[in-house]
Amino acid sequence: MKRIIQLMMISLLTITSLVQLSPAVQAEDKEPIIVGMEAGYPPYNWTQFDDSNGAIKIEGSNDYANGYDLQIMKRIGEITGREVKVVKLEWEGLIPALQSGKINAIAAGMSPTEQRAEVIDFTEPYHKTQFAMMTTKDSDYADAKGIHDFEGARVTGQLSTLHYDLLDQLTGAKVLEATKTFPLMRVALESGKIDAYVTEIPEAKSAAQANDKFTYIVLDPSFDVDPAEDLVAIGLKKGSPLLEEFNKALEQISQEERDQIMEEVIKFQPAAE
Repeated sequence: MKRIIQLMMISLLTITSLVQLSPAVQAEDKEPIIVGMEAGYPPYNWTQFDDSNGAIKIEGSNDYANGYDLQIMKRIGEITGREVKVVKLEWEGLIPALQSGKINAIAAGMSPTEQRAEVIDFTEPYHKTQFAMMTTKDSDYADAKGIHDFEGARVTGQLSTLHYDLLDQLTGAKVLEATKTFPLMRVALESGKIDAYVTEIPEAKSAAQANDKFTYIVLDPSFDVDPAEDLVAIGLKKGSPLLEEFNKALEQISQEERDQIMEEVIKFQPAAE
């Protein structure tokens, strides 16, 4: 009899342990978030050499990704119980990678424009930004105020982005060939190959902190853009079941927390960026 009771107790403990472990097992069974980003657009996203400050290793690489986009995705992963993996891609390759299934989300400082929304879905925005012009403190354009104060300036923007398209609104500016990445634009600005480039406030603050020769101008009057261009959202494949789940998760991340995350990533971004 004593032996039977012992066996029953062991069975009961085993069942109890399985019930207690079930949430973890369910979390492990969930599809991971495979997020695509450039990892080259600080403070939204960048590449670094270690896992400091909560960075995540880039798939197929020894490098790590970090930044505002990454930290927001980590919070969503925590809330939804999903692992977050990062795939580093060129900007032009993000949407094709999403459509092909190589990734299942884009978090890359991407605005939910009408054109993009025709081919992919977007979550509710997780950040609202503002456009600016980045220049150097000793530039002839350092005291510019608005879009009419860049006559003769050599200007550029990132390839395949709205930023570059906006340059036509700078009265009398010399629009140069589009540049592939923001780090390359920073190098061109410091070397004197360009006078200014179009950016957004977070990247402008990031660049100015990384290089004390830089300064930025919040334009007034500014560019004429669609309201969606000031927003940043997560891109998902059309009809993705992650849409509702991500939106519910974003509701749990307060504006105060989002602002705090942005402030923190600007502080700990690599100086080399």
